[in-house]
Amino acid sequence: MRALPDADPGVPDGRSATHFLGWLVRRFKLTVAAAIVLAVVWMLCQAVVPAIIGRAIDAATRRDEHDLLLWCLVLLAAGAGQAIAGVSRHRFAVVNFVGAMFVTVQITVRQAARLGSALSRRLDTGEVVAIGTADIRALGAAVDITARGTGSLVAVVTVTVILLYTSVPLGLVVVLGVPILMAVVGLLIKPLHHRQQVTREQQGLLTGRAADLVGGLRVLRGVGGEAVMAERYRAESQSLRAAGVRTARVESLLEAAQVLLPGVFLVLVTWLGAHFALSGRITVGQLVSFYAYAAFLVAPLRQLTETLDKITRGHVAGRRVVAMLGAVTDLPDPSAPLRPERLAGDLADPRSGVVIHPGEITAIVATAPAEAAEIADRLGRYAEGGTAGGRPLGEFAMATVRERILVADNDARLFTGRLRDDLDPHDRGSLPAALHTAAATDIVEALPDGLDSEVAERGRSFSGGQQQRLRLARALVADPDTLILVEPTSAVDAHTEARIAERLITARAGRTTVICTSSPLVLDRVDRVCFVERGRLAATGTHHALLDREPRYARTVLRDEGPA
Repeated sequence: MRALPDADPGVPDGRSATHFLGWLVRRFKLTVAAAIVLAVVWMLCQAVVPAIIGRAIDAATRRDEHDLLLWCLVLLAAGAGQAIAGVSRHRFAVVNFVGAMFVTVQITVRQAARLGSALSRRLDTGEVVAIGTADIRALGAAVDITARGTGSLVAVVTVTVILLYTSVPLGLVVVLGVPILMAVVGLLIKPLHHRQQVTREQQGLLTGRAADLVGGLRVLRGVGGEAVMAERYRAESQSLRAAGVRTARVESLLEAAQVLLPGVFLVLVTWLGAHFALSGRITVGQLVSFYAYAAFLVAPLRQLTETLDKITRGHVAGRRVVAMLGAVTDLPDPSAPLRPERLAGDLADPRSGVVIHPGEITAIVATAPAEAAEIADRLGRYAEGGTAGGRPLGEFAMATVRERILVADNDARLFTGRLRDDLDPHDRGSLPAALHTAAATDIVEALPDGLDSEVAERGRSFSGGQQQRLRLARALVADPDTLILVEPTSAVDAHTEARIAERLITARAGRTTVICTSSPLVLDRVDRVCFVERGRLAATGTHHALLDREPRYARTVLRDEGPA
C-alpha cells in the first residue's frame, strides 16, 4: 500500500471542476483502477448469489443431491470471493479517499504560498478554511465513490441480463425501471447542486467574518462597535441557517427517493415474479431468485444515487478549489524562468541603490524604518525591483527565489501545533543551535513539555519579545543562502539584544545576511552598513565610520537609548 502524502502532488488541471475531479482520479489511477476492479468482482459475486440459490432450490426439489452439493460449493466460492474482494476494495477505497484529500491540501497550501500576501485580497478567509475542512472530504468521497458506483452499474447490468435470460417480461421491468429511477433522482440533483453552492458561498463569507471579528475584537471594543458587528454577524448567520434549511429540504427528498423508489421497484418485481410462478412460467427456485434479486437491487441502486450525490458535492467543492487555483499572484512566474544557478552575485535594489555583497553581513539603516522594510521586500521579491547578479529577480521562478532568499519580518506568525513542528518542520537537527543564537532556549525550557508543547493560535501564549525570538530561531533553522531580517530585535531588552547580536554574527559568518535595524548593538558588529535617506542610499561603511562622518546617520541610530 502506498505511503501518503506523496512528496510531489503534481500539477492540477484547474480548467474547471470537472477537469479537476478527472485529474484527481488520474492522479491515483492505479489504486482507483484496482478499487474499480475489486468493486466489480465484489458486486458480481453478490449478483450471482440469488441465481445460485435458485439453482440449489431447484436441485433440492428434484432431489438431485449431486447438483445440490455442486451449487452449495459454488455458493461458498461466491461468498469467499465477495469477502476477499470487499475487504481489498475497501482498503484501496480508503487510500483513494485519503489520498485525494492530502493532494488537495498540498496543492492549495502550495497555491497559498505562491499567492503570498495577495491571498487575502484574492480570496476570503472563509473560502480557504472551507477548502481545508469540508471540501477536501467532499473531493475524497467523489474519488472514492467511483469504484462502488462502477461496481453497482456492472451489477445492475449483470442482473438485468440474468433476468432477461430467465424471463423477458421481468427483465424488461428492470431494464425500463432502472433508468426511470435514475431520471427521477437526477431531477433532484440540479437544484441540490445550486443550493449547495449558495450555502457554501455564504458559509465561506461567514467564516471569514468570524475570523475578522476574533482578530479585531479588541479594536471593536475600543471604538464601541462590538454590538453592531455582533448584530450583523447574527443576521448573516440566520441567512446561512435559512440557506442550509433550503438545501436540507432537497437533500431530504433525495434521501427519501433513495429509499422509496427502490422499495417500490422491489414490490413490483416481487409481485410479477409471484404471478409468473403461480402460472407456471418460472420455477420455485427462479421465484426465490427473482425475489432475492429485487431485494439485492436496492443496494446497487442506492449506491448509484449516492454516486450522483457525492460527485455533485465533489463538483461543488472542486469549483472552490479551481477558483483558488485560478487566483493570480501580484508577482507571477516568468514564462521562461532562468536557471537557479544563475541566481548568484550581488543582490541589489536599483531603486534605492543598496547593494548586498555575497558572504557579507550587511545592515540597512533608514531614517524612516518603513523604507528599509520596502527595500527588504524588493530584495526578497515580495515586490518588484530587486536584482541578482544584474538580472531582475522577476526572471527567476518564484520557488527558486523563495528557496534561496528568506525574508523574516515581524508580520510572520507562529502556527498552532507542536512548537517543534513549527520551528523545525523538516527536522534538520539544527534547532538547538538556532534557539541558542536567538536567545530563545530559556523560553523552551520554561514550557511544561518543552519543544513538544502546543502553541496557541498565532502564538498568543507568548509575549511579543518571545515570539520575535522564536521566529528568529525558525528563520535560522531554514538556513537560506541569503537571510534578510527586518527589525529582528525590536521587541527585546538591551541585554538580550546584545546576546542575539553577538551570536547572530557568529552563526551567519561568511553567509549573505541583511539586517534592517537601527540598533547600535547590532550595527557595531556587522561587516557593512548601508544608510538610506528618503528612499535612496546616502552612505556606506562601517558603523563607527558612519558615526564620524554622517551626522544624519548618528542622529538616526542614537536618537533612542534602546528598544522599548
